[in-house]
Amino acid sequence: MTASTAFWYASRATGIVALLLLTAVLVLGILVNRQGRLPGLPRFAVTSLHRNLSLLSVAFIAVHVLTAVLDTYVSIPATAGVVPFVSGYERFWLGLGAISFDLMLAMIVTSLLRGRLNRVLWRAIHLLAYLSWPVAFAHSIGSSSDLQHGWLLYLAVGCALLVVTAAAWRLAQAARQVPRAARVAAVFARHTAAGDRPARRTRETV
Repeated sequence: MTASTAFWYASRATGIVALLLLTAVLVLGILVNRQGRLPGLPRFAVTSLHRNLSLLSVAFIAVHVLTAVLDTYVSIPATAGVVPFVSGYERFWLGLGAISFDLMLAMIVTSLLRGRLNRVLWRAIHLLAYLSWPVAFAHSIGSSSDLQHGWLLYLAVGCALLVVTAAAWRLAQAARQVPRAARVAAVFARHTAAGDRPARRTRETV
């Protein structure tokens, strides 16, 4: 590595780390249940872990963008990091990267301002931010030849398998859960049946 290639290597390295962090953020978000908990961890720990991983991923994405702009091998405008499809180099794939970054920023900002936002609005933005991962994944594969072969390709495939496995597990969990109305009816039926038993025994005794 020389001074002329330092930014190139830094951009590639931070991009790979950012993809790993985004994968961890998405998988954690998928696995967390409705109460915001994971087995063995209290709610505040899960929330803190998810927030810190998100902030760390944004930091690595920012360094990834900055080093790509500073790399003199190609000309990438600084605005390409946040404004989609303005770069003359790899316009489509870099545009996807900008979209992913914008979605991550929206999730971070709205999470920090959650107490001041309407819950429906916050949830809509938060769910939309989950699109950040597939967009970032497409950006990574399309813009980096490093991720198209060798062990880095296996790493990318591993990230995709983790996301698919987590999503399948969450869907299976949701399918096994009884709808709320059905749960209320089941509880009411059990209590009604339990209340009828003493009366039946009394009648039988008489």
